[in-house]
Amino acid sequence: MKLRPAFASLLLAVGLLGFRPATPDFAGTWAFNPAKSANLGMMAGMSDTVTIEQTATTLTTHDAAAFGGAAQPVHDTKYDLTGKAVANTSPTGEAGETTSRWQGERLVTTWVTEGSVAGSKHTRIETRYLSADGRTMYLESKPIVMAFDKR
Repeated sequence: MKLRPAFASLLLAVGLLGFRPATPDFAGTWAFNPAKSANLGMMAGMSDTVTIEQTATTLTTHDAAAFGGAAQPVHDTKYDLTGKAVANTSPTGEAGETTSRWQGERLVTTWVTEGSVAGSKHTRIETRYLSADGRTMYLESKPIVMAFDKR
């Protein structure tokens, strides 16, 4: 059987769409694991439980952390998974704006906050991804890598 070039191209395109990687699902409850993390400094002594809600267009994190035995206020962060900018507050209380995009199976978020010099801006890149088995979530903001185990 001889296929026409246009029909063969259509079959190839449809076949490739079927192999598109799925968007990672970060939803669930995650417990901070300092032993799997890197470059933590003083953060190695904290505890943190993160609950994540995720839809096709948004991801919301609810952080319940404690440092030195003292509970910190629960901190929520909203991410727009379509690439739109979102006003957020960093865990340290700085007002800022986040913009997220998928880079393969990693969620890359750019945080922009006020800089320490009046009128300047500080930019930080945060990358969230899962281990191959989906049981560990990593949150990387170079050089810090925080690991969380799924509960």
